[in-house]
Amino acid sequence: MKTKIIIIITCFASFCFMACDNDYLTRYPLDSPSNETFLTNEEELEMAVTGVYNALWYSYSGTPFALTFDYASDIGWDRNTNDLQYLGAGLGNPNNGYTREIWAQLYKGISRCNNILDKSESVKGVVPEAKFNQLIAETRFLRAYFYFYLNELYGGVPLVTTMLSLEEAQVPRSTKEVITKFIIDELDLAEEHLLKETSGATLGRANQAAALALKSRVALYNKQWQLAVDASKKLMELGKYQLHPKFDELFTYAGEKSKEIIFSVNYQKGLAVHAISMQFYSRLAKGFSGKIPVQTMIDSYECIDGLPIDKSPLYNPAKPFANRDPRLNFSIVLPQTIFINYMFETHPDSLQTWNYNTNPRTRVSNTDVTNAYATFSGYLWRKYADVADKDDPANSSINIILFRYAETLLNYAEAKIELNQIDESVYAAINTVRQRPGVAMPTIQNGKNQAELRSVIRRERKYEFAAEGLRFFDIRRWNIAHEVIPGKLLGRIRTEFLSSAPRIDENATPHYENVQNADKMRVIETRTFDKSKDYLWPIPRLEMEVNQNLVQNPNY
Repeated sequence: MKTKIIIIITCFASFCFMACDNDYLTRYPLDSPSNETFLTNEEELEMAVTGVYNALWYSYSGTPFALTFDYASDIGWDRNTNDLQYLGAGLGNPNNGYTREIWAQLYKGISRCNNILDKSESVKGVVPEAKFNQLIAETRFLRAYFYFYLNELYGGVPLVTTMLSLEEAQVPRSTKEVITKFIIDELDLAEEHLLKETSGATLGRANQAAALALKSRVALYNKQWQLAVDASKKLMELGKYQLHPKFDELFTYAGEKSKEIIFSVNYQKGLAVHAISMQFYSRLAKGFSGKIPVQTMIDSYECIDGLPIDKSPLYNPAKPFANRDPRLNFSIVLPQTIFINYMFETHPDSLQTWNYNTNPRTRVSNTDVTNAYATFSGYLWRKYADVADKDDPANSSINIILFRYAETLLNYAEAKIELNQIDESVYAAINTVRQRPGVAMPTIQNGKNQAELRSVIRRERKYEFAAEGLRFFDIRRWNIAHEVIPGKLLGRIRTEFLSSAPRIDENATPHYENVQNADKMRVIETRTFDKSKDYLWPIPRLEMEVNQNLVQNPNY
Protein backbone atom coordinates (compact mmCIF):
# COMPACT_ATOMS: atom_id res chain seq x y z
CA MET A 1 0.00 0.00 0.00
CA LYS A 2 1.06 3.58 -0.54
CA THR A 3 1.01 4.15 3.24
CA LYS A 4 3.73 1.55 3.63
CA ILE A 5 5.91 3.35 1.12
CA ILE A 6 5.42 6.61 2.98
CA ILE A 7 6.36 4.96 6.26
CA ILE A 8 9.52 3.50 4.71
CA ILE A 9 10.53 6.88 3.30
CA THR A 10 9.87 8.54 6.66
CA CYS A 11 11.99 5.97 8.49
CA PHE A 12 14.83 6.38 6.00
CA ALA A 13 14.72 10.15 6.33
CA SER A 14 14.85 9.89 10.11
CA PHE A 15 17.89 7.63 9.90
CA CYS A 16 19.66 10.07 7.60
CA PHE A 17 19.20 12.91 10.09
CA MET A 18 20.20 10.99 13.23
CA ALA A 19 23.61 12.69 13.34
CA CYS A 20 22.07 16.17 13.09
CA ASP A 21 21.40 18.57 15.90
CA ASN A 22 18.34 17.51 17.94
CA ASP A 23 16.99 21.07 18.07
CA TYR A 24 16.95 21.15 14.29
CA LEU A 25 14.99 17.89 14.20
CA THR A 26 12.19 19.32 16.34
CA ARG A 27 11.66 22.43 14.24
CA TYR A 28 8.32 22.53 12.42
CA PRO A 29 7.45 24.43 9.23
CA LEU A 30 6.44 28.03 9.89
CA ASP A 31 4.43 28.55 6.68
CA SER A 32 2.32 25.34 6.67
CA PRO A 33 1.18 22.59 9.04
CA SER A 34 3.49 19.64 9.70
CA ASN A 35 2.35 16.07 10.29
CA GLU A 36 3.29 16.44 13.97
CA THR A 37 1.24 19.59 14.55
CA PHE A 38 -1.59 19.11 12.07
CA LEU A 39 -5.16 18.90 13.39
CA THR A 40 -5.16 21.50 16.11
CA ASN A 41 -8.27 23.48 15.17
CA GLU A 42 -11.50 23.46 13.16
CA GLU A 43 -9.93 24.86 10.01
CA GLU A 44 -7.30 22.12 9.88
CA LEU A 45 -9.89 19.42 10.49
CA GLU A 46 -11.92 20.81 7.59
CA MET A 47 -8.81 20.81 5.41
CA ALA A 48 -8.02 17.22 6.32
CA VAL A 49 -11.54 15.98 5.52
CA THR A 50 -11.46 17.91 2.23
CA GLY A 51 -8.28 15.99 1.46
CA VAL A 52 -10.24 12.76 1.81
CA TYR A 53 -12.92 13.98 -0.59
CA ASN A 54 -10.14 14.80 -3.04
CA ALA A 55 -9.44 11.06 -3.29
CA LEU A 56 -12.79 10.74 -5.09
CA TRP A 57 -11.38 12.79 -7.99
CA TYR A 58 -9.07 10.01 -9.16
CA SER A 59 -9.41 9.39 -12.91
CA TYR A 60 -8.10 6.57 -15.08
CA SER A 61 -7.48 7.20 -18.76
CA GLY A 62 -9.30 10.54 -18.49
CA THR A 63 -12.45 9.13 -16.86
CA PRO A 64 -13.47 9.40 -13.17
CA PHE A 65 -12.74 5.98 -11.71
CA ALA A 66 -16.29 5.16 -10.58
CA LEU A 67 -17.40 5.11 -14.23
CA THR A 68 -14.51 3.10 -15.65
CA PHE A 69 -15.65 -0.36 -14.54
CA ASP A 70 -18.28 -0.72 -17.26
CA TYR A 71 -15.50 -0.92 -19.85
CA ALA A 72 -14.51 -4.24 -18.31
CA SER A 73 -18.13 -5.43 -18.54
CA ASP A 74 -20.28 -6.69 -21.41
CA ILE A 75 -21.72 -3.29 -22.39
CA GLY A 76 -18.63 -1.19 -23.14
CA TRP A 77 -15.06 -1.07 -24.39
CA ASP A 78 -12.04 1.14 -23.85
CA ARG A 79 -10.31 1.79 -27.18
CA ASN A 80 -7.12 2.98 -25.49
CA THR A 81 -4.54 0.20 -25.44
CA ASN A 82 -4.09 0.05 -21.70
CA ASP A 83 -4.58 -2.24 -18.73
CA LEU A 84 -8.31 -1.54 -18.49
CA GLN A 85 -8.71 -2.89 -22.03
CA TYR A 86 -6.64 -5.96 -21.15
CA LEU A 87 -8.74 -6.57 -18.05
CA GLY A 88 -11.97 -6.40 -20.04
CA ALA A 89 -10.56 -8.92 -22.51
CA GLY A 90 -9.95 -11.41 -19.70
CA LEU A 91 -6.18 -10.85 -19.60
CA GLY A 92 -5.93 -9.60 -16.03
CA ASN A 93 -2.92 -10.62 -13.93
CA PRO A 94 -1.14 -9.40 -10.78
CA ASN A 95 0.93 -6.96 -12.87
CA ASN A 96 -2.13 -5.21 -14.35
CA GLY A 97 -1.69 -1.46 -13.93
CA TYR A 98 -5.40 -0.68 -13.68
CA THR A 99 -6.04 -3.05 -10.78
CA ARG A 100 -2.83 -1.84 -9.11
CA GLU A 101 -3.80 1.82 -9.38
CA ILE A 102 -7.33 1.25 -8.08
CA TRP A 103 -5.96 -0.62 -5.05
CA ALA A 104 -3.39 2.12 -4.35
CA GLN A 105 -5.85 4.99 -4.74
CA LEU A 106 -8.48 3.40 -2.51
CA TYR A 107 -5.96 2.69 0.23
CA LYS A 108 -4.62 6.22 -0.14
CA GLY A 109 -8.11 7.48 0.69
CA ILE A 110 -8.36 5.03 3.61
CA SER A 111 -4.97 6.19 4.91
CA ARG A 112 -6.17 9.81 4.93
CA CYS A 113 -9.26 8.75 6.87
CA ASN A 114 -7.23 6.77 9.39
CA ASN A 115 -4.88 9.70 9.94
CA ILE A 116 -7.83 11.96 10.77
CA LEU A 117 -9.49 9.45 13.08
CA ASP A 118 -6.21 8.72 14.88
CA LYS A 119 -5.65 12.43 15.57
CA SER A 120 -9.25 13.51 16.08
CA GLU A 121 -9.10 13.38 19.88
CA SER A 122 -6.62 16.26 19.86
CA VAL A 123 -9.31 18.64 18.54
CA LYS A 124 -12.40 17.11 20.09
CA GLY A 125 -12.70 19.83 22.68
CA VAL A 126 -11.57 22.60 20.33
CA VAL A 127 -13.98 22.13 17.43
CA PRO A 128 -17.69 22.71 18.22
CA GLU A 129 -19.24 19.35 19.07
CA ALA A 130 -21.79 19.24 16.24
CA LYS A 131 -19.20 20.22 13.64
CA PHE A 132 -16.68 17.75 15.00
CA ASN A 133 -19.18 14.90 14.92
CA GLN A 134 -20.24 15.81 11.38
CA LEU A 135 -16.69 15.84 10.00
CA ILE A 136 -15.77 12.59 11.73
CA ALA A 137 -18.96 11.02 10.37
CA GLU A 138 -18.03 12.14 6.84
CA THR A 139 -14.61 10.57 7.31
CA ARG A 140 -16.19 7.27 8.38
CA PHE A 141 -18.57 7.36 5.42
CA LEU A 142 -15.74 7.92 2.94
CA ARG A 143 -13.63 5.17 4.49
CA ALA A 144 -16.61 2.82 4.16
CA TYR A 145 -17.02 3.88 0.53
CA PHE A 146 -13.39 3.08 -0.29
CA TYR A 147 -13.60 -0.29 1.47
CA PHE A 148 -16.79 -1.10 -0.46
CA TYR A 149 -14.89 -1.03 -3.75
CA LEU A 150 -11.92 -2.98 -2.39
CA ASN A 151 -14.23 -5.64 -0.98
CA GLU A 152 -16.22 -6.11 -4.18
CA LEU A 153 -13.25 -6.01 -6.53
CA TYR A 154 -10.70 -8.12 -4.67
CA GLY A 155 -12.74 -10.03 -2.11
CA GLY A 156 -11.57 -9.72 1.48
CA VAL A 157 -8.69 -7.26 1.91
CA PRO A 158 -6.48 -6.06 4.78
CA LEU A 159 -8.69 -4.17 7.21
CA VAL A 160 -6.57 -1.21 8.29
CA THR A 161 -8.29 1.24 10.62
CA THR A 162 -5.31 3.10 12.14
CA MET A 163 -2.00 4.47 10.91
CA LEU A 164 0.56 1.67 11.07
CA SER A 165 4.21 1.54 11.94
CA LEU A 166 6.56 -0.39 9.69
CA GLU A 167 6.49 -3.31 12.13
CA GLU A 168 2.68 -3.41 12.08
CA ALA A 169 2.26 -3.18 8.32
CA GLN A 170 2.13 -6.93 7.57
CA VAL A 171 -1.66 -7.12 7.80
CA PRO A 172 -3.35 -10.27 6.47
CA ARG A 173 -6.60 -10.20 4.51
CA SER A 174 -9.88 -10.18 6.38
CA THR A 175 -12.77 -12.10 4.88
CA LYS A 176 -15.32 -10.43 2.63
CA GLU A 177 -17.94 -10.97 5.32
CA VAL A 178 -15.81 -9.18 7.93
CA ILE A 179 -15.21 -6.20 5.63
CA THR A 180 -18.94 -6.05 4.79
CA LYS A 181 -19.84 -5.96 8.49
CA PHE A 182 -17.23 -3.27 9.10
CA ILE A 183 -18.67 -1.10 6.31
CA ILE A 184 -22.22 -1.42 7.60
CA ASP A 185 -21.16 -0.72 11.19
CA GLU A 186 -19.25 2.38 10.05
CA LEU A 187 -22.29 3.64 8.16
CA ASP A 188 -24.47 3.12 11.23
CA LEU A 189 -22.02 5.20 13.27
CA ALA A 190 -21.81 7.89 10.61
CA GLU A 191 -25.48 8.25 9.74
CA GLU A 192 -26.53 9.85 13.03
CA HIS A 193 -24.08 12.75 12.72
CA LEU A 194 -24.08 13.41 8.99
CA LEU A 195 -25.94 16.44 7.70
CA LYS A 196 -29.63 15.81 7.09
CA GLU A 197 -29.57 17.89 3.93
CA THR A 198 -26.86 19.33 1.72
CA SER A 199 -27.20 22.31 -0.58
CA GLY A 200 -25.38 25.51 -1.42
CA ALA A 201 -22.06 25.59 0.43
CA THR A 202 -22.50 21.99 1.66
CA LEU A 203 -23.34 20.54 -1.76
CA GLY A 204 -21.06 17.60 -2.44
CA ARG A 205 -20.71 16.56 1.19
CA ALA A 206 -21.99 13.17 2.29
CA ASN A 207 -25.30 13.38 4.12
CA GLN A 208 -27.55 10.88 5.88
CA ALA A 209 -29.16 9.83 2.61
CA ALA A 210 -25.72 9.04 1.14
CA ALA A 211 -25.00 6.70 4.07
CA LEU A 212 -28.33 4.95 3.51
CA ALA A 213 -27.68 4.70 -0.24
CA LEU A 214 -24.28 3.11 0.32
CA LYS A 215 -25.71 0.76 2.95
CA SER A 216 -28.46 -0.24 0.53
CA ARG A 217 -25.90 -1.03 -2.17
CA VAL A 218 -23.51 -2.91 0.11
CA ALA A 219 -26.33 -5.00 1.56
CA LEU A 220 -27.76 -5.79 -1.88
CA TYR A 221 -24.38 -6.78 -3.30
CA ASN A 222 -23.80 -9.11 -0.34
CA LYS A 223 -27.26 -10.71 -0.35
CA GLN A 224 -28.33 -9.15 2.93
CA TRP A 225 -31.77 -8.64 1.45
CA GLN A 226 -33.65 -7.41 4.51
CA LEU A 227 -30.98 -4.85 5.35
CA ALA A 228 -31.10 -3.63 1.73
CA VAL A 229 -34.88 -3.28 1.98
CA ASP A 230 -34.67 -1.43 5.29
CA ALA A 231 -31.96 1.01 4.18
CA SER A 232 -33.69 1.73 0.87
CA LYS A 233 -37.07 2.18 2.50
CA LYS A 234 -35.68 4.54 5.13
CA LEU A 235 -34.14 6.68 2.38
CA MET A 236 -37.37 6.62 0.38
CA GLU A 237 -39.36 7.69 3.45
CA LEU A 238 -37.17 10.77 3.92
CA GLY A 239 -39.30 12.30 1.18
CA LYS A 240 -36.44 14.51 -0.01
CA TYR A 241 -35.53 12.79 -3.29
CA GLN A 242 -37.38 12.25 -6.52
CA LEU A 243 -36.60 11.27 -10.09
CA HIS A 244 -35.45 14.03 -12.37
CA PRO A 245 -38.16 14.83 -14.93
CA LYS A 246 -35.68 14.83 -17.84
CA PHE A 247 -33.47 11.76 -17.98
CA ASP A 248 -31.23 13.23 -20.68
CA GLU A 249 -30.65 16.39 -18.63
CA LEU A 250 -29.62 14.54 -15.47
CA PHE A 251 -26.07 13.89 -16.74
CA THR A 252 -25.39 17.46 -17.85
CA TYR A 253 -24.47 20.70 -16.12
CA ALA A 254 -28.17 21.59 -16.11
CA GLY A 255 -28.94 18.55 -13.95
CA GLU A 256 -26.27 18.99 -11.29
CA LYS A 257 -28.69 20.24 -8.62
CA SER A 258 -31.35 17.64 -9.34
CA LYS A 259 -33.34 16.19 -6.44
CA GLU A 260 -32.51 12.75 -7.81
CA ILE A 261 -28.81 13.09 -6.97
CA ILE A 262 -27.98 11.78 -3.51
CA PHE A 263 -24.18 12.03 -3.67
CA SER A 264 -21.82 13.15 -6.41
CA VAL A 265 -18.18 14.02 -6.96
CA ASN A 266 -18.06 17.76 -7.45
CA TYR A 267 -15.67 19.41 -9.89
CA GLN A 268 -14.86 23.04 -10.52
CA LYS A 269 -12.83 24.65 -13.28
CA GLY A 270 -9.55 25.86 -11.87
CA LEU A 271 -9.64 23.42 -8.96
CA ALA A 272 -10.45 19.97 -10.35
CA VAL A 273 -11.40 18.76 -13.80
CA HIS A 274 -11.50 15.54 -15.79
CA ALA A 275 -11.42 14.61 -19.47
CA ILE A 276 -14.64 12.63 -19.80
CA SER A 277 -15.91 14.85 -22.63
CA MET A 278 -12.70 14.28 -24.55
CA GLN A 279 -13.11 10.52 -24.11
CA PHE A 280 -16.81 10.47 -25.08
CA TYR A 281 -16.92 13.08 -27.85
CA SER A 282 -16.92 12.13 -31.51
CA ARG A 283 -13.82 12.71 -33.64
CA LEU A 284 -15.69 15.47 -35.44
CA ALA A 285 -16.23 17.21 -32.10
CA LYS A 286 -12.47 16.92 -31.38
CA GLY A 287 -12.86 13.96 -29.04
CA PHE A 288 -11.14 10.58 -28.83
CA SER A 289 -14.22 8.32 -29.09
CA GLY A 290 -12.23 6.28 -26.59
CA LYS A 291 -14.86 4.76 -24.32
CA ILE A 292 -17.81 3.37 -26.21
CA PRO A 293 -20.95 1.21 -25.97
CA VAL A 294 -21.18 -1.95 -28.05
CA GLN A 295 -23.87 -3.46 -30.26
CA THR A 296 -25.23 -5.79 -27.58
CA MET A 297 -26.04 -2.78 -25.41
CA ILE A 298 -28.02 -1.13 -28.20
CA ASP A 299 -29.99 -4.29 -28.96
CA SER A 300 -30.86 -4.82 -25.29
CA TYR A 301 -33.32 -1.93 -25.04
CA GLU A 302 -37.02 -2.70 -25.34
CA CYS A 303 -39.50 -1.17 -27.73
CA ILE A 304 -41.95 1.40 -26.43
CA ASP A 305 -44.58 -1.32 -25.97
CA GLY A 306 -42.40 -2.83 -23.25
CA LEU A 307 -41.42 -5.88 -25.29
CA PRO A 308 -37.88 -6.88 -26.31
CA ILE A 309 -37.05 -6.32 -29.96
CA ASP A 310 -37.39 -10.04 -30.80
CA LYS A 311 -40.99 -10.02 -29.52
CA SER A 312 -42.28 -6.55 -30.38
CA PRO A 313 -44.28 -5.92 -33.57
CA LEU A 314 -42.99 -2.34 -33.39
CA TYR A 315 -39.42 -3.34 -34.16
CA ASN A 316 -38.42 -2.69 -37.76
CA PRO A 317 -34.96 -4.00 -38.77
CA ALA A 318 -34.81 -1.32 -41.48
CA LYS A 319 -35.29 1.37 -38.79
CA PRO A 320 -33.82 -0.31 -35.71
CA PHE A 321 -33.71 2.80 -33.50
CA ALA A 322 -37.36 3.76 -33.98
CA ASN A 323 -39.98 2.97 -31.36
CA ARG A 324 -37.39 2.13 -28.70
CA ASP A 325 -37.15 2.87 -24.99
CA PRO A 326 -36.23 6.59 -24.93
CA ARG A 327 -33.31 5.82 -22.63
CA LEU A 328 -31.53 4.29 -25.62
CA ASN A 329 -31.26 7.65 -27.34
CA PHE A 330 -30.78 9.52 -24.05
CA SER A 331 -27.82 7.29 -23.09
CA ILE A 332 -26.21 6.45 -26.43
CA VAL A 333 -25.36 8.49 -29.52
CA LEU A 334 -27.03 6.71 -32.45
CA PRO A 335 -26.30 7.21 -36.15
CA GLN A 336 -28.27 10.04 -37.74
CA THR A 337 -28.71 11.92 -34.46
CA ILE A 338 -27.26 15.31 -33.53
CA PHE A 339 -24.35 15.19 -31.10
CA ILE A 340 -22.28 18.20 -30.02
CA ASN A 341 -23.95 20.17 -32.83
CA TYR A 342 -22.90 17.74 -35.58
CA MET A 343 -24.90 15.07 -37.36
CA PHE A 344 -23.35 11.83 -36.13
CA GLU A 345 -22.97 9.26 -38.90
CA THR A 346 -20.68 6.25 -39.22
CA HIS A 347 -21.70 4.82 -42.59
CA PRO A 348 -18.50 4.66 -44.68
CA ASP A 349 -20.11 6.46 -47.63
CA SER A 350 -20.91 9.50 -45.47
CA LEU A 351 -17.70 11.34 -46.16
CA GLN A 352 -19.43 14.60 -45.30
CA THR A 353 -22.00 15.46 -42.66
CA TRP A 354 -23.85 18.47 -41.22
CA ASN A 355 -22.33 21.06 -38.91
CA TYR A 356 -24.97 22.81 -36.79
CA ASN A 357 -22.47 25.09 -35.09
CA THR A 358 -23.00 27.47 -38.00
CA ASN A 359 -26.14 29.32 -39.03
CA PRO A 360 -27.21 28.19 -41.50
CA ARG A 361 -25.85 24.67 -41.12
CA THR A 362 -22.94 23.68 -43.37
CA ARG A 363 -21.45 20.51 -44.80
CA VAL A 364 -18.09 19.42 -43.38
CA SER A 365 -15.73 16.49 -43.76
CA ASN A 366 -16.87 13.60 -41.59
CA THR A 367 -13.90 12.47 -39.51
CA ASP A 368 -16.14 9.98 -37.70
CA VAL A 369 -15.79 7.96 -40.91
CA THR A 370 -12.31 8.87 -42.14
CA ASN A 371 -10.37 8.82 -38.86
CA ALA A 372 -8.89 5.40 -38.12
CA TYR A 373 -9.53 5.88 -34.41
CA ALA A 374 -13.15 6.97 -34.58
CA THR A 375 -15.64 4.87 -32.65
CA PHE A 376 -14.98 1.20 -33.32
CA SER A 377 -18.58 0.18 -32.55
CA GLY A 378 -20.45 2.86 -34.51
CA TYR A 379 -21.88 4.36 -31.31
CA LEU A 380 -20.88 6.75 -28.53
CA TRP A 381 -22.04 7.52 -25.00
CA ARG A 382 -24.30 10.52 -24.55
CA LYS A 383 -24.32 10.53 -20.74
CA TYR A 384 -21.88 13.14 -19.36
CA ALA A 385 -20.97 14.38 -22.85
CA ASP A 386 -22.26 17.93 -22.45
CA VAL A 387 -22.11 20.30 -25.42
CA ALA A 388 -21.02 23.04 -23.01
CA ASP A 389 -17.54 21.46 -22.97
CA LYS A 390 -17.10 21.60 -26.74
CA ASP A 391 -14.47 24.37 -26.68
CA ASP A 392 -12.35 22.65 -24.02
CA PRO A 393 -13.32 18.97 -23.81
CA ALA A 394 -10.17 17.95 -21.93
CA ASN A 395 -11.21 20.11 -18.97
CA SER A 396 -14.74 19.12 -18.06
CA SER A 397 -16.02 20.05 -14.62
CA ILE A 398 -19.34 18.22 -14.83
CA ASN A 399 -20.14 16.48 -11.54
CA ILE A 400 -20.13 12.68 -11.50
CA ILE A 401 -23.08 11.00 -9.81
CA LEU A 402 -22.17 8.25 -7.35
CA PHE A 403 -25.66 7.60 -5.94
CA ARG A 404 -29.03 8.59 -7.32
CA TYR A 405 -32.60 7.93 -6.27
CA ALA A 406 -33.40 5.56 -9.15
CA GLU A 407 -30.84 3.12 -7.76
CA THR A 408 -32.46 3.23 -4.34
CA LEU A 409 -35.85 2.37 -5.86
CA LEU A 410 -34.46 -0.54 -7.85
CA ASN A 411 -32.35 -1.77 -4.91
CA TYR A 412 -35.51 -1.87 -2.82
CA ALA A 413 -37.44 -3.75 -5.49
CA GLU A 414 -34.67 -6.29 -6.12
CA ALA A 415 -34.16 -7.07 -2.44
CA LYS A 416 -37.92 -7.56 -1.96
CA ILE A 417 -38.01 -9.84 -5.00
CA GLU A 418 -35.13 -11.95 -3.63
CA LEU A 419 -36.98 -12.24 -0.32
CA ASN A 420 -40.03 -13.29 -2.37
CA GLN A 421 -41.97 -10.52 -0.64
CA ILE A 422 -43.68 -9.43 -3.82
CA ASP A 423 -46.25 -6.76 -3.10
CA GLU A 424 -47.53 -3.54 -4.59
CA SER A 425 -44.49 -1.61 -3.35
CA VAL A 426 -42.22 -3.69 -5.61
CA TYR A 427 -44.21 -2.82 -8.71
CA ALA A 428 -44.46 0.80 -7.60
CA ALA A 429 -40.67 1.13 -7.23
CA ILE A 430 -39.96 -0.37 -10.66
CA ASN A 431 -42.73 1.50 -12.42
CA THR A 432 -41.71 4.82 -10.89
CA VAL A 433 -38.39 4.45 -12.73
CA ARG A 434 -40.00 3.25 -15.96
CA GLN A 435 -42.64 5.97 -15.89
CA ARG A 436 -40.28 8.90 -15.43
CA PRO A 437 -41.56 11.82 -17.57
CA GLY A 438 -39.93 11.65 -20.97
CA VAL A 439 -39.25 7.93 -20.59
CA ALA A 440 -42.84 6.77 -19.96
CA MET A 441 -42.28 3.08 -20.60
CA PRO A 442 -45.28 0.77 -20.01
CA THR A 443 -45.79 -0.29 -16.41
CA ILE A 444 -44.94 -3.80 -15.26
CA GLN A 445 -48.26 -5.47 -14.55
CA ASN A 446 -49.03 -7.30 -11.30
CA GLY A 447 -49.12 -11.07 -11.10
CA LYS A 448 -45.53 -11.97 -11.97
CA ASN A 449 -43.63 -14.61 -10.03
CA GLN A 450 -40.18 -14.28 -8.49
CA ALA A 451 -38.26 -15.52 -11.55
CA GLU A 452 -40.18 -13.21 -13.90
CA LEU A 453 -39.59 -10.19 -11.68
CA ARG A 454 -35.93 -11.09 -11.29
CA SER A 455 -35.67 -10.84 -15.07
CA VAL A 456 -37.54 -7.51 -15.04
CA ILE A 457 -35.20 -5.94 -12.49
CA ARG A 458 -32.05 -7.13 -14.25
CA ARG A 459 -33.24 -5.70 -17.53
CA GLU A 460 -34.26 -2.44 -15.91
CA ARG A 461 -30.90 -1.92 -14.25
CA LYS A 462 -29.16 -2.50 -17.58
CA TYR A 463 -31.26 0.17 -19.33
CA GLU A 464 -31.22 2.69 -16.48
CA PHE A 465 -27.58 2.59 -15.36
CA ALA A 466 -25.65 2.07 -18.61
CA ALA A 467 -22.24 3.83 -18.48
CA GLU A 468 -22.56 4.62 -14.76
CA GLY A 469 -20.15 1.93 -13.53
CA LEU A 470 -22.73 -0.42 -12.00
CA ARG A 471 -23.01 -3.07 -14.73
CA PHE A 472 -19.58 -4.53 -13.89
CA PHE A 473 -20.77 -5.35 -10.37
CA ASP A 474 -24.27 -6.44 -11.36
CA ILE A 475 -23.13 -9.22 -13.69
CA ARG A 476 -20.74 -10.51 -11.03
CA ARG A 477 -23.17 -10.56 -8.11
CA TRP A 478 -25.79 -12.21 -10.36
CA ASN A 479 -23.17 -14.80 -11.34
CA ILE A 480 -23.70 -14.26 -15.07
CA ALA A 481 -20.38 -12.62 -16.00
CA HIS A 482 -19.03 -15.95 -17.31
CA GLU A 483 -22.07 -16.12 -19.61
CA VAL A 484 -22.22 -12.56 -20.96
CA ILE A 485 -18.56 -11.59 -21.35
CA PRO A 486 -16.81 -14.38 -23.31
CA GLY A 487 -16.82 -14.32 -27.09
CA LYS A 488 -16.85 -11.63 -29.73
CA LEU A 489 -17.33 -8.01 -28.67
CA LEU A 490 -19.35 -6.52 -31.49
CA GLY A 491 -19.87 -3.21 -33.26
CA ARG A 492 -22.46 -2.32 -35.88
CA ILE A 493 -22.40 -3.41 -39.50
CA ARG A 494 -21.02 -0.29 -41.13
CA THR A 495 -23.00 -0.45 -44.39
CA GLU A 496 -26.35 -1.88 -43.30
CA PHE A 497 -28.47 -2.86 -40.32
CA LEU A 498 -29.06 -6.32 -38.91
CA SER A 499 -31.49 -8.24 -41.10
CA SER A 500 -33.64 -9.27 -38.13
CA ALA A 501 -33.83 -8.93 -34.38
CA PRO A 502 -31.47 -11.10 -32.34
CA ARG A 503 -32.83 -13.38 -29.67
CA ILE A 504 -33.03 -11.55 -26.32
CA ASP A 505 -32.74 -13.69 -23.19
CA GLU A 506 -34.12 -13.16 -19.69
CA ASN A 507 -31.14 -10.95 -18.74
CA ALA A 508 -31.60 -8.70 -21.81
CA THR A 509 -28.54 -10.24 -23.47
CA PRO A 510 -28.78 -10.46 -27.29
CA HIS A 511 -27.82 -13.65 -29.16
CA TYR A 512 -27.24 -13.48 -32.91
CA GLU A 513 -27.33 -17.09 -34.07
CA ASN A 514 -30.62 -16.46 -35.92
CA VAL A 515 -29.54 -13.22 -37.65
CA GLN A 516 -28.64 -13.85 -41.28
CA ASN A 517 -26.04 -11.11 -41.67
CA ALA A 518 -24.65 -11.21 -38.13
CA ASP A 519 -21.23 -12.22 -39.47
CA LYS A 520 -20.88 -8.73 -40.96
CA MET A 521 -20.79 -7.03 -37.56
CA ARG A 522 -17.43 -5.59 -36.61
CA VAL A 523 -15.49 -7.79 -34.19
CA ILE A 524 -13.84 -5.30 -31.85
CA GLU A 525 -12.06 -7.97 -29.85
CA THR A 526 -12.55 -11.52 -28.65
CA ARG A 527 -12.90 -11.81 -24.91
CA THR A 528 -12.42 -14.61 -22.43
CA PHE A 529 -13.67 -15.02 -18.86
CA ASP A 530 -12.29 -17.70 -16.57
CA LYS A 531 -15.02 -18.56 -14.09
CA SER A 532 -12.45 -19.99 -11.69
CA LYS A 533 -10.68 -16.66 -11.18
CA ASP A 534 -12.14 -13.65 -13.01
CA TYR A 535 -14.97 -12.96 -10.60
CA LEU A 536 -12.28 -11.33 -8.43
CA TRP A 537 -9.34 -9.15 -9.38
CA PRO A 538 -5.80 -10.23 -8.58
CA ILE A 539 -4.02 -8.71 -5.61
CA PRO A 540 -1.31 -6.51 -7.20
CA ARG A 541 2.10 -8.14 -7.25
CA LEU A 542 3.73 -5.14 -5.58
CA GLU A 543 1.41 -5.50 -2.59
CA MET A 544 2.15 -9.22 -2.37
CA GLU A 545 5.88 -8.47 -2.30
CA VAL A 546 5.60 -5.73 0.33
CA ASN A 547 3.17 -7.60 2.58
CA GLN A 548 4.22 -11.23 3.03
CA ASN A 549 0.98 -12.05 4.86
CA LEU A 550 -1.21 -11.45 1.82
CA VAL A 551 -2.67 -14.48 0.06
CA GLN A 552 -3.39 -14.19 -3.68
CA ASN A 553 -6.86 -14.79 -5.09
CA PRO A 554 -7.35 -18.26 -6.62
CA ASN A 555 -5.71 -19.15 -9.94
CA TYR A 556 -3.68 -15.95 -10.38
